Amino acid sequence: MADRAPTPLHNWAGNIDFSPARFEAPATLDEARAAVAGADRLRVLGSGHSFNTIAASGDVMMSLAGMEPFAELDILKGTVRAAGWLTYAALSAAVHRAGFALHNMASLPHISVAGSIATGTHGSGDRNGNLGTAVAAVEFIGPDGELRTVRRGDEDFAGSVVHLGALGVVHSVTLDLLPAFEMRQYVYDGLGLDAVLAHFDELTGAAYSTSLFTPWGAAPEFQFWVKQRTSDQTHPFPPANRFGAPLADGPRHPVPGVDPAACTVQQGQTGPWHERLPHFRPEFTPSAGDELQSEYLVDRVHATAALEALAGIGDLLAPVLLISEVRTMAADGLWLSPAFGRDTVGLHFTWIGDHDAVAPVMAAVETVLEPFSARPHWGKLFSIPMNEVRSRYPRMGDFAKLRARVDPEGKFANDFSAAVFGDTES
Repeated sequence: MADRAPTPLHNWAGNIDFSPARFEAPATLDEARAAVAGADRLRVLGSGHSFNTIAASGDVMMSLAGMEPFAELDILKGTVRAAGWLTYAALSAAVHRAGFALHNMASLPHISVAGSIATGTHGSGDRNGNLGTAVAAVEFIGPDGELRTVRRGDEDFAGSVVHLGALGVVHSVTLDLLPAFEMRQYVYDGLGLDAVLAHFDELTGAAYSTSLFTPWGAAPEFQFWVKQRTSDQTHPFPPANRFGAPLADGPRHPVPGVDPAACTVQQGQTGPWHERLPHFRPEFTPSAGDELQSEYLVDRVHATAALEALAGIGDLLAPVLLISEVRTMAADGLWLSPAFGRDTVGLHFTWIGDHDAVAPVMAAVETVLEPFSARPHWGKLFSIPMNEVRSRYPRMGDFAKLRARVDPEGKFANDFSAAVFGDTES
C-alpha cells in the first residue's frame, strides 16, 4: 500500500535525507509485488545503516518492515529461509533457539539481513567469508512484480548475492547454518604498531574472529579483540600478554572513554555465538547522527604496507576519527563482493559527524591506499572516482550484462547505481 513517508526520512546516521515522490509500506507480499510492478523507479529502505545514497530514490521508496517476518528452518538441509527485512539480531536468536548458528555476524546486530548481504557487509575471521557467503538462495521480486529465485549452482548466482539493490527487491534469503556453538571474548590493551606489523598473521589467526581498534595519532596503540570458540580453545588460554599488550582489567568499548555497557560480554565469560560475535548488544540502540563511516578493503598481501601507510598520516586522522577497526575475511567468488578473488583486510573508519571536516581526511586515506587497489564498502562514504572503483572488480562487466537482462528498463536504478555501473560518469 502507498503510505506517507516517515518524517523525517533519513538514514541511520542522519547525514542522508530521502525525499521520494511516494513511499510504499506494504503489509503483504501481494501488496509488495503490486507496488513494485506499478513503480517506474524503486529502491528499498532497509535498516538505513548506509552512509551514502545507495538506497535513495526520487520516485518510490519501499520498506518491507511492516510485513510479517519469518524464519523457516530446514533441519535436514541445515538452512534457514528468512525474510530479507529481518535484523540479524532477530534471525540469530531464532536460529540459536533451534540449535543452529550463522557462520558470522557484523559488529552491529541491528542491521537487516538483505541490506547487509547486498552491500558485501562482513564480520571478521581469517577463514570466514563475508555474510553473503552463507547464502544458498535469494528470492527477488522482479520489475514485473513476479518472484524469481536464484540458487547456488545457478548461472546467475555469483552475481546475484552482492547486488547493490540493482536486481530487484529481496523477499527472502536462504542461509547455510552451522551447529550452535559457544564462545569467549577477550580484549587486550595497548598493543603497539610495531607488534601489529611484525605479528599481523599470528594476531588475526589467533581465534575464530579478531579485531584491532586504534584511534591512530602520532604513536598508535591498538585494542585487540579476540573471539574464540570454546571448542577451539587450548589450555592455558588466553595468554595473559600478547606481544606486550596485557589482558584488559575490565570491559572495554572500542572508542576510548565510552561506557562499555552496550558491548557484548568480554573477560572470558562463556556465552552463545550470537552474543559474542557482534561487538554490540541488540538491546542497546546504536548511536545515531553523531558519526560517519568509511571502509576500504585491500588484498591481505598488502595488509602491513597499508597499515604503515595509514600510520604515516596518523596525526591527520586523529582529530576527525572516533575509532578505526582492522578486520580480516576469506576470499570469495561473489562478483561485487569487496573480497572477490582475494583474502581481504578491511580498514574501517568511524568519523565524527562533520562531513566538511572529514572529507579531506577521507580523501587522504584514499590517496595513501591507492597503490593497494582498495575497494570501498558499498554502503559507506568514499570519494574514489566510480570508474576507478569499477576497474577493481574483474566481473563488473558480467554483472552489467546480468542487470540488463534482469532489469532491462532500469526500474531498480538510482543515481548511485548509475554512477557505479557507468550509466553516467561521475
